[in-house]
Order: sequence, then structure tokens, then C-alpha cells
Amino acid sequence: MGLRLLHLNLHGLIRAQDLELGRDSDTGGQTLYVLELVKGLAARPEVEKVQLITRLIIDRRISSDYSNPFEKISNCAEIIRLPFGPKRYIRKELLWPFLDDLADQIVQRLQHEKQLPDWIHAHYADAGYVGALVSRRLGIPLVFTGHSLGREKQRRLLAGGVDHDQIEQSYSISKRIDAEELALAHSNLVITSTRQESEQQYSRYGRFNSKHVEIIPPGVDSNRFHPINSNLENLEVDALVAPFLRDKNLSPLLAISRAVRRKNIPALIEAFGRSPVLQQRHNLVLILGCREDSRNLEKQQKDVFQQIFELVDKYNLYGKVAYPKQHRRDQIPAIYRWASNKKGLFVNPALTEPFGLTLLEAAACGLPMVATDDGGPRDILSRCENGVLVDVTDLESLQDALENAGSNHLQWKKWSNNGIEAISRHFSWDAHICNYIALMQKRLKSFKPLYWKRGIQKDKSRIGQKLLVLDLDSSLEHSQPQGLLNLRKSLKEASPGLENRLGVLTGRSIKAARYRYSELHLPSPSVWICRAGTEIYYGEDNQPDYFWQDSITDGWDRKGVEKSLVDLKDYLVLQEPEQQGPFKISYLLKEPEQAILPLVRKRLRKSGFAAIPQLRCHWYLDVVPLRASRSEAIRFLILRWNLSLEEVLIVASQQGDAELIRGLISTVVPVEHDPCLEGLRSQERVFFSSAVQDGVIDGLKHYKFFKQN
Repeated sequence: MGLRLLHLNLHGLIRAQDLELGRDSDTGGQTLYVLELVKGLAARPEVEKVQLITRLIIDRRISSDYSNPFEKISNCAEIIRLPFGPKRYIRKELLWPFLDDLADQIVQRLQHEKQLPDWIHAHYADAGYVGALVSRRLGIPLVFTGHSLGREKQRRLLAGGVDHDQIEQSYSISKRIDAEELALAHSNLVITSTRQESEQQYSRYGRFNSKHVEIIPPGVDSNRFHPINSNLENLEVDALVAPFLRDKNLSPLLAISRAVRRKNIPALIEAFGRSPVLQQRHNLVLILGCREDSRNLEKQQKDVFQQIFELVDKYNLYGKVAYPKQHRRDQIPAIYRWASNKKGLFVNPALTEPFGLTLLEAAACGLPMVATDDGGPRDILSRCENGVLVDVTDLESLQDALENAGSNHLQWKKWSNNGIEAISRHFSWDAHICNYIALMQKRLKSFKPLYWKRGIQKDKSRIGQKLLVLDLDSSLEHSQPQGLLNLRKSLKEASPGLENRLGVLTGRSIKAARYRYSELHLPSPSVWICRAGTEIYYGEDNQPDYFWQDSITDGWDRKGVEKSLVDLKDYLVLQEPEQQGPFKISYLLKEPEQAILPLVRKRLRKSGFAAIPQLRCHWYLDVVPLRASRSEAIRFLILRWNLSLEEVLIVASQQGDAELIRGLISTVVPVEHDPCLEGLRSQERVFFSSAVQDGVIDGLKHYKFFKQN
């Protein structure tokens, strides 16, 4: 059997043909790279099937293509679109609350397939988060490519004077960084485009392991990007820019990018406007995506175009700068060749450039470059020797580099030939795909699958057909006597064999939990999830689930974690020994302070421990293994005993229960709940009860949970 591969590319717009590159900040080079990678993999004889999962979108403002649940790319490749979050098209920063829904959907789909994918490749932080959850639950190796990283973006924005709160509000940067940390912690392989990415960007993450990195530069499609042009395509590009230019025969300075701040296009216009030499010798041609009306663009794009318009006016560059509103994707190779035919230069003035695929495309068409000295262009120039790098934050240096690069025709010719030859030798898609598959097979062959990939028998005899999960420490502990009496009566009347349909969540040990639960006189549970989700027991005999224990122990160092937090004694104190567990360290906060959570999280990352903090009821802080939580324990049971998400109902009521509500498991929130849960009303499978005392009963009725189908 051949390889079966799963790629995740969640935000933006992706389809098999006619990519809308540059439409907005979510439709950049990543989209093109992922699609070309999927196509290239599908063409290999070793590969049986490639699936690309993205978001299903129903929105009149965009093409109906993106509302198609299935799209064939080739005989071996397909796009699967799954709905999560609002139906409409939204920017990636607004997708975070809905990613758990997608992870549940993907696991459900894969559960029913005869063969699991050989690996998952997650692209960008949002897909990294989802990929980590799917990999954790199904035991599929995870490959992660960040494309651009949150810590680097944050560093650049802060250096540019943007306020930290504004960064958080605009980019949800803390969620992005958390997702990247989670993806790196679960990744079996991290693919970067350049050494600089690995050594200077990924290395700033606490859970990054340099041993897991492989550098594979992207490839260029030689069928599209080549130096051989035609008079017809030259005339077509001339027509595209002619309305803007007074003398279209001048050598062009060409920039192709999205209209976002990071691409630094206004600096290029500033350098051009300050230089009589450049204006006499060149036209400036800016291909910045497609737009109908700049007033309808998203704010960042609108701001960039406003800067462009103002700078053109400031330096009176009318007739010297072209910025066409529309172009077709299939015109891009012709634009490179047109610029090369006129002895032009390709300019990339980005503040940071993780790789720079456009630089490779330009080089393949014989167009030399002047590019930022940040990131990927360094690796490209070291192999291509087809231009110069410059500190683009220094306008004088940028101006000098452009003037010098366009002054020597012999040098231009040498750079042009070098680029064409180097692309063929080092940066072809064939070489990229071959390296990719070889590294995957080498790296991942020693991966140890989880138990359900080893054929362990699954049945529902242990915990029954459905599972109602009650929280002993909150909803039951704080129930009024009448409420408990009503619940007891309702459960007794629900159906025979209820004892095989109850589960209990608790932070206590199994012994303490059983003692307290016995005082409630409720039916006996079939499963106990104890010590904050780190232990699972079955039935009356307290049979532990060793599979769960084995799955959460990777990287756990209890003594090391405790030592790393010892100097936070002004904020928290260890609870009594009976509250501790082999996979749980429990603290009591001296003052209820939400800010303690990011502080502890940061400390654990910095120390490199595979552990996460959980804050419950504002006072109780547990530190558990990275792969453990109450939510993950429940999903483990679903997979372990072949249940579906619809067959599980959870009760959530306290601060810290957000993890139980996210995703597609049915949840009921009683009327007596912590106000911090109010923000989760938009989740797809949550029911906020208005019944006083009888919230659980109300939830059972709402979901018709114990009714026979």
C-alpha cells in the first residue's frame, strides 16, 4: 500500500485552480506552497492518497467554490472542506474559539477510515493546534511548518512601536504563540525553509527541539516559471501597466506581494521618490493583489494603500509608479519575464521574510533581485548569487542598493544567468518533493503508534452505550439537597442499567472521590476520571487504565516541574500531600489572580517541561503532563470504547471548565455557573440551563439524552 497523507491548511481561501493570491493577508504564498506540495506529492508513485483539509465557507462575498465540501485536485489528491465557526469568511485571528470543533470532526472522520494517514502535516499555528490534538488522540505522527511565527511577528511589531495590548487585540498573538508551542511539543518533525528560521526564530520557543528540524527549501514550478517569453505576453503586461506609466520602456523595479505592513512597500516608494537616478532610469511596478475599491479592504490593507497614495503624491510620482487593481494569477510568470526582458530588478523590501518564494520565481525567469537581508533571502542568495541583500529599515542603504544594482549591465546579465541555473539545480519542485518524502520516511519510521493502531479490541461493555459525566467537585459538591434528590430520582427513572452510563470527574484521588460520592447516594459510575484528568479507573474494583497512563507520561518530570516553580512562593503554596498525585502537582493560590496562569505557563516553557497549568475555581492550580486534561481523558474514553461524541454529555459550571465546553461534545451549564463561562455561549454544542437546582435534569431533557432512538 502507498503512503496516505493528510495536510491541514485552515484559514484563507484555497481551491484546486485559480488561487486568489493577495486578496487579503490570509491568501499569501503559504496557500500556493501548500497546494503545489499536495499536487507534487500526489504525482509520486509512493503516494496513494493526499487529503487537504480546510474550512468550508458559505458567503455571498466570495466564490461558491469554497462552499463545496469536496474538490478533486487529481486522481490521488482532494480538498476536504469542513465547517467550523461562522459560515461567513473571517480572518484567521477570529477562528481560535472554533478550532476544537474541527479537531473533533477530523478525529471522527478518521475513526471510520480503514487506514489512518501515515502522517499529518499542519501549516501555520492554527493548523498546528488542530494537528497536535488529532496526533495526540490517534497516534499519527505530526509534521509542522509554521510558515511565519507569532513570536517573531510580536518582536517586529513591538520594535516598530506598536503597543502590546493593540498587538493582542489585532492578532490574538498570545493564542497564536500558545498554539505554536503546543504544535512544537507534539511534532515529530518540523520543516523550515531556511537555517535562519530554525536558529533564530523557532529556537525562541520553549518546546522547540532542534533535533526535530529539517530544512527543505520550497520548489519552483519550472513549467510556469522560466525565462522564455513571448511577444504576446509582453504586450499583455504592457497593457496592464500602461495606464499608469508615462514611459513604459524604462527598466522596471518590480515588487509582488500582499499589501500588508510586513512587506514594507511604502519604504520602497520612499526610496524611489528620494532618488532622481532611480526615477530617470526605472519605473516602479507594484503588484499588490487584486482589489475593487480600496475603501472596502480590510484595515491593514487600506492603511498600506493609503500610504502608497500619499507617497506617490508627496514625491509627485505620477506616471512613474504602476499599481494595477486587477491581474490574473496566470499572468504572474509573464510579469516576471516582462521585467527581465526590460533588464529590470525584482525588489523584496519585507521587514521579515521567512523564505521568499517570489524571489525564486523571479530568479527562474531570469530576473535579478534586491532583497531584505532578513531571513530566507540569505539562503537563496548564497546559492543563486543573483543580486544583493540590504537592510531595508535603512532607506539610504535601500536607495544605494537599487541605484548600484541597476547601473551595470554586465553584472545584471551575470546575475540573471546565475539565477536561472541555480533554480534548476537547487530549487526545483522535483527535488523538494523527493527530499520531503525521503526525510519523512526516514524520520517517522521509528514512530511508535498508540494502542488502537496495534489492534486492541474495542467494545462498549465497559462503560455502556452512552456516558453522562458529572463533576463531583463542583456541580455535585455544591448541589442543594432538593436538587440532589431530584437528580437521584431522575437518574433512577432514566433507564435500566444506568450504572454503565455514568462517569465522574474529580480532582481528588480515587479513594477520596469514592468516599465523597457514596454520600450522595447516586447510581454507581462505570468510570472515574480522577486527579484533574491524569488517572482513569473503571467500575467497583477501581481498575486503572494503564493505556491512558502510558499516553500522558512522555516528558513528564514531576520533581523538575516542582523545582521550576519553587520561587513563586509569594503567589502559591503546595496543597496537602493527599491532594498530590504522581502526575498532578496541586497548589493553592494566596490570592485569586488570573495572571498567575500565563506566568506559570511561561516558566514551564522556559524550563522545557512537558507540563501545563490548570486553574480551577480561581484558587486551585494543578500542573499536569502536557498531554493530560479532563477534556483529553474524556476523548480518550470515546476512542478507547468506540463511542461517538453524541453519546457523551458533560456537566460544566466552574472557572476552568472551558476546556470541557470547547469542541463537539454535548455540554450542559447549570444556572449556578461561574460568570467566566458566559463567553462560551457561541460554542456549537453547549446548553445553558435556566432551571434552578435542576440544571443537569434540564440538560438531559434538552439533549433527549437517555431516550432510545
